[in-house]
Amino acid sequence: MKRFGPAATLAVVSMALAACQSAGPLGGNVPVVSRGGGGIEGNWVDANGITSSFNSGVFVTRTTDTNEKLAEGNYRYESPQLVAIDLRSLVRGTTSRVNCAVVSPSQLNCTSSAGSQFTLTRRAAG
Repeated sequence: MKRFGPAATLAVVSMALAACQSAGPLGGNVPVVSRGGGGIEGNWVDANGITSSFNSGVFVTRTTDTNEKLAEGNYRYESPQLVAIDLRSLVRGTTSRVNCAVVSPSQLNCTSSAGSQFTLTRRAAG
């Protein structure tokens, strides 16, 4: 059996992200799967300083300065390396899907259903 290198794995994850660009339903009967051993649970930050938290299938994004909630939703693992987030923007009043590739325990590379790309970095505890 052939083994694929990191570049091939990244290409497959990128194609999976591109293929999953659709807005999904919020709430209701959306299955939520939590992974043991930490996974993505905890607080993350983007390049603009916006914080996002993942906690038992619930996703919330807040401003850093005032702690105002910007978006909320649910997340689930599509695979060990791919997390799907169905969220509702409280600012825009819209719903969307965001797919995040788990690059490392401290980095998520995400793509929104609109095609925007961003990186989340795990925020140090404390």
